[in-house]
Amino acid sequence: MVSRRSFLWANGLALAAGGLGITLSDPAAAATRPAAPLLPGFGRPTRLDFADIAALHGNDQLLLTTLQGVVNRTRPRLYFNYNAENYDVTWLSSTGATVTRHDRPLDLVARYRGEVRGAILHDPAVPDSVNIATTLAGLENAVAATADQAAEYRLRTITDLRGRFDPDDALAMYRWQLDTLFPRCTHALLSGLPPTRTVRVDGVQWREIARETERVRDSSNREVRTFDLSPELSGQDGVYLRFQDSLGDDGWGASVGSVKVLADGAQVAAFTPGTEAEAPYLFDGLNSAIGGDANRFSDGGGYFIYRFTAPAGTRQLLVEVDLWNQFLVTSTTTAPTRVEPFPYFRDYTVATRAMVFWLPPTGQTGQLLDEILGKVKPTTPYAGWFANDVAGEWGGVDRASQHAVEVVPADYYMNATVHAGVQAKVSDRVPPRPPATLRNRVYLTLTVGEGDNIQYCQRRMRQIWDDPARGRVPTNWTVSPLLAEIGPALLAYYQRTATANDLLIAGPSGAGYTYPGSWPRAALDAYTELTGRFLRRTGMDLVYAYNQRTPEGDGWVPFDERIVASYRKNTPLRGIVQSWESGDLLARPGGIPVIGNFSPQGRAQEYRDTLLKRVEGWDGRAPLFIAGAVNAWNWAPSDIAELGGLLGDPFEIVRGDTFFALLDEHLRRPAS
Repeated sequence: MVSRRSFLWANGLALAAGGLGITLSDPAAAATRPAAPLLPGFGRPTRLDFADIAALHGNDQLLLTTLQGVVNRTRPRLYFNYNAENYDVTWLSSTGATVTRHDRPLDLVARYRGEVRGAILHDPAVPDSVNIATTLAGLENAVAATADQAAEYRLRTITDLRGRFDPDDALAMYRWQLDTLFPRCTHALLSGLPPTRTVRVDGVQWREIARETERVRDSSNREVRTFDLSPELSGQDGVYLRFQDSLGDDGWGASVGSVKVLADGAQVAAFTPGTEAEAPYLFDGLNSAIGGDANRFSDGGGYFIYRFTAPAGTRQLLVEVDLWNQFLVTSTTTAPTRVEPFPYFRDYTVATRAMVFWLPPTGQTGQLLDEILGKVKPTTPYAGWFANDVAGEWGGVDRASQHAVEVVPADYYMNATVHAGVQAKVSDRVPPRPPATLRNRVYLTLTVGEGDNIQYCQRRMRQIWDDPARGRVPTNWTVSPLLAEIGPALLAYYQRTATANDLLIAGPSGAGYTYPGSWPRAALDAYTELTGRFLRRTGMDLVYAYNQRTPEGDGWVPFDERIVASYRKNTPLRGIVQSWESGDLLARPGGIPVIGNFSPQGRAQEYRDTLLKRVEGWDGRAPLFIAGAVNAWNWAPSDIAELGGLLGDPFEIVRGDTFFALLDEHLRRPAS
């Protein structure tokens, strides 16, 4: 078994490296060299042409991003700012390059036209053709463009995808890509990217119909509510009904179980979310998810929108909605969003010549996804994401894990071809642990999640990291150790600016997001060996980890002796926080303490109240340990500082390294 695993691992590296144009010598020689990069760079950027493309249409952003991939494959020279928040501008100085700013971004097409062979024309009538065009752009040293763009910028047509594929059969399109293009693609990287994005239209006026003002997280307000949309009948483009989270700070937004539409008393539509019957009416569902109760929900800043058209002459339009939790319902007569190509991360997929696809991990598309995942070697990264619903994340990551493939959430990671080449010093030093003496206290360690998500590390994490309140309370910050390759300047910035109260720990579940319990037994060591390599390289010895869901889907499977023993053998880990919302997991399998995270909801006051309730039965005769989760999307260091000010005796907030040292000491003590 060991020799077979070693064979798969060694040959996986060799084939992966070869697919990216890197040559490894014989195993004996390779053993004396640094391991081949998992996520390679394309040279150090020394001079960058920079442009702000935030205001451009998705077609133009797609054209420029695929151009960036071809150009930067040779040497990084193009860098763009994609959003009004200017996240990409924030990191520009960290590249160390001389920057030339361009006020007319599309002029860069003419400037670099000589470095591309021409254009791959995607089909506006077939959204998924954007992904096929991206794959071909990488293979043909071309850009992905519309026919009009190709004509305007004098780009020779390499391949015209218009009319080639059935717009209603994306599965057949991706089957053709696998059979025809994948043999030419790198096998060292797979990429799952949505072909399109939804962009909000400015100036839309919404009418509020219903709002839940109380915090309801248990479906206790579930009922069928009737909404009168008759005021919107004057519109020429139908009626748009939007569902949102009325509070937005705790993850319990609007949830819909069924919808029925009545025009002058006659039923004109009825459906359950997630079914084929819903599809004709779901105008925008990209920011929502399907739950386990056949419900559609959206939390935080997300939303979903239905569009209904009434028969001519209708005087009264009613919608009956099975609705619960913290809902905000609004309506309008104006199309509130438009659909454009999804441009992000495509510079990296083009530069690496990766195959790009978007296959929800259920049904026939899930079977094709399995086939693709089965064609690559263990520890091949899948960069991007999955369809945005419960089955997407959990089902997608689980399928990838079953094929020994780790996931790198990267679909919104910008300028990867530049960041991967920046020469920044990433420290491999483990931060010194603050001294502490084990006492009969309630030890609380707070962990900010989402760090496996490299786009979070690039965007939201930088935003909250720069909060002046950071450092007032001991806090663990999950971050991807893979940034050592695909974003070393990002990781170096966090290491360099961390206070004595900040501790960087690895995000789920080490070197990429995965469920170790789902990995083939013969391949698990390959993942933990990879994790060990990146943890030692980045000075981390704690990890926040996930495992697969239980068969009932109501929780997570705890790490067992086999999984933790593999981590212990191959990594420097001294503690594991496992996703476990109730927090009642505490064990020491394989000789490493494992504790479940505890996930209170709401703001600081409610978080404190939940903690107090949690310790009500504690008698103070032995220490109690709680690993508290911090929601990275809704909280910032100011909120953590507020919580710290609210917690007095018997709580003691400590960094994760201190927490696990004390926990390990406690677990080693003989039972009294």
